[in-house]
Amino acid sequence: MNIFCVAGLLLFLSSKLLASEIRSLADPPFTENEGSSLFKDLELVEEIDKRIVEKLPLYYNSSMMIGYFNMPSARMNKSGTVAIGGGNVPPYNVYGLNMQILDRVELSGSYVVYKGILEGNFGAEGFGDDAERIGNIKFGILTPEDQCPDLPLISVGAIDFIGSKRFNSQYIVVTQPWLKANFELSLGWGNGRMKGVFGGASWTPFRRSGSKLFKDLSFVLEYDDNNYKKHPHEHPSGKTIKSRLNGGVNWLIRDTLQVSVSSVRGEKIAATGSLRVPLGTFEGIFPKVDDPINYKTPVDTEPLGPARPEADFAQEIAYALSDQGLDLYTAYLSFDKNGKKHLWLKIVNNRYRINEVVRERVQNVLAAITPADIHSITVVIDADALPCQAYHYRTEDLYKFRQSQIGRFELQALAPIEEAPKAPSDYEAMLLFQRKKEIWSFTVRPRFISFFGSTQGKFKYNVSAVASQEGYLFEEVFYKLQGSYAIKSSTAGMTGVDRYHPSQLFVVRTDSIKYYQSNSLHLEQAFTQKGWNAGKGRFVRLAAGYFETAYAGLASEALYYPVGSNFAVGIETAVVWKRHYDGVSFFHKVPKFDGSKVKYHPFTGFQYFLDLYYDFRPLSIDCKVKIGQFLAKDKGARVEVGRYFASGMRCSLWYSWTNASEKIHGRKYHDKGFAFLIPLDMFLKQSSRNYVGYAMAAWLRDQAASAETGKKLYYTLYEERIKLP
Repeated sequence: MNIFCVAGLLLFLSSKLLASEIRSLADPPFTENEGSSLFKDLELVEEIDKRIVEKLPLYYNSSMMIGYFNMPSARMNKSGTVAIGGGNVPPYNVYGLNMQILDRVELSGSYVVYKGILEGNFGAEGFGDDAERIGNIKFGILTPEDQCPDLPLISVGAIDFIGSKRFNSQYIVVTQPWLKANFELSLGWGNGRMKGVFGGASWTPFRRSGSKLFKDLSFVLEYDDNNYKKHPHEHPSGKTIKSRLNGGVNWLIRDTLQVSVSSVRGEKIAATGSLRVPLGTFEGIFPKVDDPINYKTPVDTEPLGPARPEADFAQEIAYALSDQGLDLYTAYLSFDKNGKKHLWLKIVNNRYRINEVVRERVQNVLAAITPADIHSITVVIDADALPCQAYHYRTEDLYKFRQSQIGRFELQALAPIEEAPKAPSDYEAMLLFQRKKEIWSFTVRPRFISFFGSTQGKFKYNVSAVASQEGYLFEEVFYKLQGSYAIKSSTAGMTGVDRYHPSQLFVVRTDSIKYYQSNSLHLEQAFTQKGWNAGKGRFVRLAAGYFETAYAGLASEALYYPVGSNFAVGIETAVVWKRHYDGVSFFHKVPKFDGSKVKYHPFTGFQYFLDLYYDFRPLSIDCKVKIGQFLAKDKGARVEVGRYFASGMRCSLWYSWTNASEKIHGRKYHDKGFAFLIPLDMFLKQSSRNYVGYAMAAWLRDQAASAETGKKLYYTLYEERIKLP
């Protein structure tokens, strides 16, 4: 049946069921006489706001998609919400992760274990019961953001749309809530494992009771259309059906913890649970009480001269910025042709990850202590030993800002972001201040690495503590030292070779596990790099050292990224050597499989890329395209699309196309996966520029692999310029 005909039929049926609700919504909630009163007008506004924001509770199903028990609904969660859960859905154990990327795009991953069914190839070796990794996606066609309250919500989606696709399904679903009745109804049509018409209904009787604990307790009934009997990949114990009606309860506690209990196929009882957190808007576990308060006093606008010598002023501004968590590196005083004084400051930001915070703290200091005879101040922001951007302030504007005659937005308009100018020469200006003490920062953070699908177990992991120090050498050279210590690991015995699908390329990544088995303590990074701002948006970088656990070498990069641009383009090259699994020495040869036979070949890694970057700010989406030669000498492209949020969290998906002949299950494999970053200061009482990250590829292969080469120019600049939504 044509899917559009099905959508039309579902929409017609839903509209008939909703006729009375639509009529009630169409009636004005207040009479004309009542609206004449100011208080009635305010009540009307309150009622309208309530109708806009009021929603029935939503729940995650066994696939960690928003729905009922096994079936999906058309509803979406708030953008930036992350949920993790799992449970027992006989005859499977299920685990999953859900991320609401956009208001209209929902992604989830599930891990399904066939209870009591030994994996046919290596189950007896430690893998145990058979299992399947599943990727799901749903798109909102008609959502509440479309502001059509009288129409039902419509979504289309796919279950298990990547990988081996044992549970592959496609569906369209229509959902209509009745807020007055605390009731929700969904109707849908599925294809694949889902076969034909499905539906779901949810009633939340205590929603208006005032009970915070039980207000989101719902009684749910769904019609399950999964083709249990004839689906070829179904668990043998899951093929019998006594009833397609699954009934039970969904309970959401404090908008965070969900508990679900239901019948399955009329035979068994399923129980699942999940936790959800709005990480996209989450401000952190702790308030930033250890951050300094914004500078306000003392206020000193005394002109430079005998009462306020230049040296004293330089020390004063250096101390004031230091108290704000920023470092003054250099200060110059110059005179223009009219005899007006101008101040040039180079400030290093090693603490704050939000540009607006840096600007606000700098502006507050300058507004309070800039001498009255200074006409203007140029502030250059430096990060990773690279001048990133500048702001040019007139002193009179800063004074107006301090006196609240203009606001923060007006001041930013008067002093917009600019390209960073070169420092004045000693012939052009007087050096007031030069920092002599080296700048550095030290961070300790946790790290979690996971491996799925080992012959010796479904899930292997490594939990480590990572300590890193970043700083400046000789005033202009950035360095980074990073070491890790394995706290807990289950990776012992893993070989790093795919027994059934050995890589046919140079082994550059598939042996990664061996680096975490040799020793508990690792020196992961020890490199230096020097960056130059060549002006007009042009930047250059050279780097050398131990870039990561597996590789060390030499790298170069050039980037064009003007201030205010959403687009950037760069080129990069690197020569790297593969490190031994322990220590700091190198392999001279690496393995390469020919069928199932392995040979060792001399190897020096050489990679080069054309990099394209684009930041689509209206949707807070960025994209990176990398085109060139990868580490295993395969050529092609890698595309990464990411979504960033107000909290600083970022999640992304990547996909690669190269000329490598990698095959998995008889089909050509393209490297793909997902990643997310969470700001470390979500868990701290002070600001930090560091992140806690996690990434997982669909399959660990050598295709489209590249070595790290230090801190990329684009990311240094992007982190200083980004405006979070």
